[in-house]
Amino acid sequence: MEKRCLDSGVKGVSTGTTILAAIFDGGVVIGSDSRASIGGEYVSSKTINKVIQVHDQIFCCMAGSLADAQAVTKAAKFHLSLHSIQMETPPLVISAASVLKDLCYKNKEELQAGFITAGWDTKKGPQVYVVSLGGMLHSQPVTIGGSGSTYIYGYVDAKYKPKMSREECLQFATNALALAMGRDNVSGGVAHLVVITETGVEHVVVPGNKLPKFHDE
Repeated sequence: MEKRCLDSGVKGVSTGTTILAAIFDGGVVIGSDSRASIGGEYVSSKTINKVIQVHDQIFCCMAGSLADAQAVTKAAKFHLSLHSIQMETPPLVISAASVLKDLCYKNKEELQAGFITAGWDTKKGPQVYVVSLGGMLHSQPVTIGGSGSTYIYGYVDAKYKPKMSREECLQFATNALALAMGRDNVSGGVAHLVVITETGVEHVVVPGNKLPKFHDE
């Protein structure tokens, strides 16, 4: 990777996205919008899937530089596949988050990407981890990220409840994404959502014209 100049005159990379993950009773929902922008000013794609499967029941969402995020998730997939073969068992969610954390930390001078990792494993059940810029790792029951997240902190704080049902959590995530996409000019497109439980994985796509509306748009 080409090393970026850290001069103060260089404009930072806009995250230009909305990503989230939330634990419910028995599983976890992870999701994002689908709009990609250049420098936070020009929409380059309306159909990017930012929810990446890194192993069978482990997914991550990416924010920041798309090229950096894709490179990191590709490397993480390789590490987790090798780990699974060596251990003869699926990797833990914390293992996946730790791989992403190590990759981000070791390359923190070159990378501008952050991640939300969510999944289910036999040891701890549903889990959500945040890997921020620079490689900090911490666990949360619900988390949001990207430029659109600044518009929905109040909604998430008010509406998220532990032990929600699958349907309640899916509606909560859809509403949060819809609110962010309605306010943030570099978040938009469709809502990509993945529901992860002990029994498997379900992909849900909500088209832009089917998203709930909370104000005149």
